Amino acid sequence: MIWTREWLVELGVSHPERLVELVLSLQAENGRWQTVAETLQQQLREKNQELSQQQEKLEQAQRAAFRQAAPFRLAQADRAQQPKKPGRKKGHPGSYRPRPQQIDQSIEVPLYGCPECGGTALQEVQLVEQFIEEIPLVRPVVTQLKTYTAFCSHCQKEVRSTHPLQMSVATGAAGTHLGANAVAILAELKSKGLSLRKVCAVVQALFALKITPGGLSHALRRVGKKCDPTYQGLKEEIRNAAVAHADETSWWLKNTQAWLWVFANKTTTLYVIDEGRGRDVVIEILGLEFAGVLVSDCLVIYEDINPLQQKCYSHHLKAIKEACAEHPQQATDYLANLKAMLQAAMALKKAQPEMAAEDFSLRRRGLDILAKALLVEPRSHPAEERVRNRLYKQIDHLFTFLDYAEVDATNNLAERQLRPAVISRKISCGNKTEAGAQTWQILSSLAATCAQRGKSFPQFVRTIMPWCQKPIVNLSG
Repeated sequence: MIWTREWLVELGVSHPERLVELVLSLQAENGRWQTVAETLQQQLREKNQELSQQQEKLEQAQRAAFRQAAPFRLAQADRAQQPKKPGRKKGHPGSYRPRPQQIDQSIEVPLYGCPECGGTALQEVQLVEQFIEEIPLVRPVVTQLKTYTAFCSHCQKEVRSTHPLQMSVATGAAGTHLGANAVAILAELKSKGLSLRKVCAVVQALFALKITPGGLSHALRRVGKKCDPTYQGLKEEIRNAAVAHADETSWWLKNTQAWLWVFANKTTTLYVIDEGRGRDVVIEILGLEFAGVLVSDCLVIYEDINPLQQKCYSHHLKAIKEACAEHPQQATDYLANLKAMLQAAMALKKAQPEMAAEDFSLRRRGLDILAKALLVEPRSHPAEERVRNRLYKQIDHLFTFLDYAEVDATNNLAERQLRPAVISRKISCGNKTEAGAQTWQILSSLAATCAQRGKSFPQFVRTIMPWCQKPIVNLSG
């Protein structure tokens, strides 16, 4: 029904009480709609505020992604409120440059008189000794090498004379070569993470040695080919090792997504660049019957690679910390018990050398019982259940490190060996060619392994690079 003015006037004359009821009902309905409108406006304000917060977080994340230090920066809430003072603790032994064992020259500076007044009446003359360690100025030493070729009538083939300094048999336009020491220095500088152009700049500034980035790339490729048998030897060492840490990170190969793998233990590091992130890479390196302990994170590709595995405690503890942050009670007894169990296992490992074998075995069995008690029954809260499920799937690999002295509870070794590679990735953006990737993984593996074993990587390159040198398979040999 449509209410017109005439109808309302007539209603007021004929039935005034009905008009009053109608006005009151309209007023009540208007009040209800006004309340609904205010509620909707409040909800809209809250949604807009939430949207603004999410937009601000998105912008912060986008800005952080473009910052160079983004992967290494901690959130303000995660930073130590009272960071430790830099340097060693008070009372530590003094540190200074030791006196050189070999003295190449000795210079004596007599004091004949006072340098201020010129007088010669000197008393209490004392000898003051100092030692100066200096790097002499270096320039390239050019050697003209004259060798001869001839045809042997007895052997019916061409023969040649050789020299230990000889790097190649190429002549003509390719007859000027870099010596073994020069190549070793170039390889060492590149292994420290410098770009090709910076390596060229450094050797020209310090040694007056001119080389182009392209020439350096070809020189390093020759080094990589010469070192490939030693690299294959490192593969065999990892495959036969008692323990192998494995990890992977993103890499760029031919301007497409690839993966950099690291397989390491305390004496060996092996880098592998591959287009895939599947378990086939792990099997290719470790083999189908790896008898050692594989230490890794909980990535599914490592599952069932071999019977003996240890999953990284750092990742487990991080998962517990994140679950505590999501939980409404922040820290529940259940999550605290899981954290305490893992920390108790690490403390037991640290105390093992000083414990009786029987006492250690008793505590070790107690951890197994505790793990089953905490992990078998499902949890009602999603955060707790997520952590329980994570640890329950790895229940057979929770305490492997307690049974093998050389196995750590964490995968920190592999992650530490990846850090220089990540820095190199930031500088070079990976590799443009398959040959460049192969050269990088060979030289980086050998340089890292030499550092672990206390050997000189430049000395190894100097030894292996001469043309007459046979390949070295065993780096320890």
